[in-house]
Amino acid sequence: MSECPDINILYCFKINEQFHETFDLHIDGATLEIIHHPVGDVPDWTRLDNHQCPHCPLETGRHQNCPVAISLVSVIDRFENVVSHDEIDLEVTTSSRKVSQHTTAQKAISSLLGLLFATSGCPYTNYLKPMARFHLPLSSEDDTIFRAAGMYLLAQYLLKQNGHNCSLELDGLKQIYDNLHLLNTSIAQRIRSASNTDSSVNAVILLDMFTNLMPFVIDEKLDEIRYMFDSYFRQ
Repeated sequence: MSECPDINILYCFKINEQFHETFDLHIDGATLEIIHHPVGDVPDWTRLDNHQCPHCPLETGRHQNCPVAISLVSVIDRFENVVSHDEIDLEVTTSSRKVSQHTTAQKAISSLLGLLFATSGCPYTNYLKPMARFHLPLSSEDDTIFRAAGMYLLAQYLLKQNGHNCSLELDGLKQIYDNLHLLNTSIAQRIRSASNTDSSVNAVILLDMFTNLMPFVIDEKLDEIRYMFDSYFRQ
C-alpha cells in the first residue's frame, strides 16, 4: 500500500469583524484520525466517566478520557460566546475544493463537529472515517444518505473481496446510526456541563436529528432515488 499523506482541512468562521475563528485540522492519512497538538491539561468534562455513553466499550481503567470529548475541547472554548442562531459566514477549504455558505452558527459548527466525531478514534464513529476522508462540508440530508449508503455497501464489497461475511441489507448501517444516536445524546450532556451558551449543544442536537432519523428513513429515501439508476435495470 502506498504512503497516505496527511489531510488538511481548514474551517473558517466569521460573524463580524470582531469574531473570526479558524480551525486548521490535520488528519493522519493512514489512520484517518485527528492529529492533536498538545493543549496542556484537559478539562474534567472530557473524562471518560463523565456522562459516559451507556454502550461505551472503553474501560475507565485503560482510558482516562473520551476520545470524542478530547476532539471537541478547542471548539467548545472558542464558541463560548456564540449563540445558536447567530448568522455566520463559513468557509471550508480542502485539497480539492472550497465551500462557503452564509448560515447559522449551529449549522456551521455541526458540520465541523461531524468531521471531528468521525476522526476522533471513538469505536462507534470509526465507521464514518471513509466519509471524513472525502469530507463534504454542510452536506444535506440527501447528500448524507447517499454517501452513507454508498460507503456501507462499498465496505460490504471489500469484505467479500477479502473473504469475510458480507450483507447487502442495510441493517448494519442502521445499527451504526443507532449507536451514534446514543453517543450524540451523551456528548450533548457533556457539553451542557462545560458551556454556558447553546451553540455547541445545539450543533450536536442538529447533528443528531438526522442520526436519529436515519434508521427509519433510509429505505424510503433510497426508494425516492431509485429512478436515477434506471440505466442499470435496463442492462
